[in-house]
Amino acid sequence: MFRRPQVSRPATARQGVLARRTVLRAAGAGVCLPLLNAMIPAFRPTARAAAVSADMAPRRIVAIHASLGMMPQFFFPEKPAGDAPADRPAPSSPYLDLLADHRGLFTVFSGMSHPDVDGNHHAGQCFLTGAPHPGQPTFRNSHSLDQVAAEHVGLETRFPFLALAVHKGENYSNTLAVSRSGVPIPSESSARRLYRSMFVAGTPEEKAAALRRIEAGGSVLDLVLDKATRLERSVGPEDRGRLDQYFSSVRELERRLSSSIEWERRPKPVVAYPEPDDIADANRVIEKSQLMFDMTRLALETDSTRVITLSLSTFSVVPHVPGVQNETHGLTHHGNEPAKIAELKRIEEAQMRAFGDLLQSLRDVHEANGNLLDHTQVLYGSCLGNANSHSNQNLPLVLAGGGYRHPGHLAFDEKRNEPFANLFVTMLQRLGIETDRFASSTGSLRGLES
Repeated sequence: MFRRPQVSRPATARQGVLARRTVLRAAGAGVCLPLLNAMIPAFRPTARAAAVSADMAPRRIVAIHASLGMMPQFFFPEKPAGDAPADRPAPSSPYLDLLADHRGLFTVFSGMSHPDVDGNHHAGQCFLTGAPHPGQPTFRNSHSLDQVAAEHVGLETRFPFLALAVHKGENYSNTLAVSRSGVPIPSESSARRLYRSMFVAGTPEEKAAALRRIEAGGSVLDLVLDKATRLERSVGPEDRGRLDQYFSSVRELERRLSSSIEWERRPKPVVAYPEPDDIADANRVIEKSQLMFDMTRLALETDSTRVITLSLSTFSVVPHVPGVQNETHGLTHHGNEPAKIAELKRIEEAQMRAFGDLLQSLRDVHEANGNLLDHTQVLYGSCLGNANSHSNQNLPLVLAGGGYRHPGHLAFDEKRNEPFANLFVTMLQRLGIETDRFASSTGSLRGLES
């Protein structure tokens, strides 16, 4: 099982446009074939850069999206960090001061956004992809940062990645993880289910059933590869090259299936943290976020995964925060009314304090050559620069940890924003992935050094 059939390449191949039903039969088991010249001869996709495996350092990425953003007048530093001593960057603002215990361990960015990512709340689904013009009928999302990272480091852990969420109902950014084909990957919103999947051993019957499901996936791959091999005999040389890339992708999937079998047979980590109960009251959104932060720390501490995304939504809730009586989304459209601004500020302060607690919990876990935060890049921000005006420019962004020499504040042009994806390139490079492009990037981010 999990063996690619031997491919016999004929010296010549029949040319012409493949019938759509032929492609569907080849991909009928649920694995998509690449787009071939024989399907749409005029299409010439840009070749994907070859990836280099990440090094052996236990480096990790956590990306957190606050779907309703943060009020810019309270988030961005009041003065350039250059006024502070060079050895102690100290960006200051009402919100950043809540992270004062971690100064020198994070960088705040201003003047950054995703070019052509608009659509107000729709932009949330593009936080880690940068795909242009969400919300339009023709929109198609693209590969997210976490999934690129997981392709390189995912086989080293039980879970290649974790996609998590705190939300009530459906909104545009309930998950940040997007597959290579642009399909949103469902997120886990139950802390209890997540805990059980990471730390509670299944019964022998449950383990056997899980192994059967994994092995069934291998059988599907065998069928797809057999049909794709037959298809290969009917296409031209250039298409055979693309099919070779496809076979390489399937071999990677085979490796993941084999790895899943190995992990299924290994005992799960034992932790002192008791199995949590899920919080049923959606208005306790801060406590729900703190619980997911605890799960995030446990997942990293036990090396269950090295890639985590977490979508935090306060849509349709009245957070249990002292002095708050109104629903958050309505408060973001405050129209500069002082009472609404004061109420929203209390909510966003509670969110920042919870984020600061996460950073502290990572610092408290000591490991070789430092602590968990030293080896984890923690990105926190939003695709809403100003929720009151539905702006998707000048995004509120913080990057903490990761072993960088944090400059404190990197300020770019607030009218001609720096591509947010430039930070993604730097983050991937820090993870050990040799790349110089991601989505709309123009290179790595200047000013952030490891």
